[in-house]
Amino acid sequence: MALYEHTVMSRQDISAQQAEQLNDTIKALIEEAGGTVAKIEYWGLRNLTYRVKKNRKAHYSLLAVDAPPAAMAEVERQLSINEDVLRWLTVRVEELDLELSPLLARRERERERSTPRSDDNAAPAPAAAE
Repeated sequence: MALYEHTVMSRQDISAQQAEQLNDTIKALIEEAGGTVAKIEYWGLRNLTYRVKKNRKAHYSLLAVDAPPAAMAEVERQLSINEDVLRWLTVRVEELDLELSPLLARRERERERSTPRSDDNAAPAPAAAE
């Protein structure tokens, strides 16, 4: 089986739950064809650089997939029929990257910075006497 990174952009009009359901549908198609989905990342609603089918924003998702080429062909065929999907990109890779994508890793770092730690609120330790 081959390894793929599959990115999907869906319309801004759908809800986040509907975008997640689209990811589940893609996962079910791949698993029916004998493949596996190692990772699904929902990146959220993001601005587009230029309009795509009259949309200024899109819901982005990234899937790390281990599947036969026929399975990915069927997924792409189904996505071309779906009215909620604006664009998709499937790239064959040598190995799957199962770590957080740079986008989500940056969000995690920002969330950690904004959340006060319990250590920050503690009183400073007294200086040692010599």
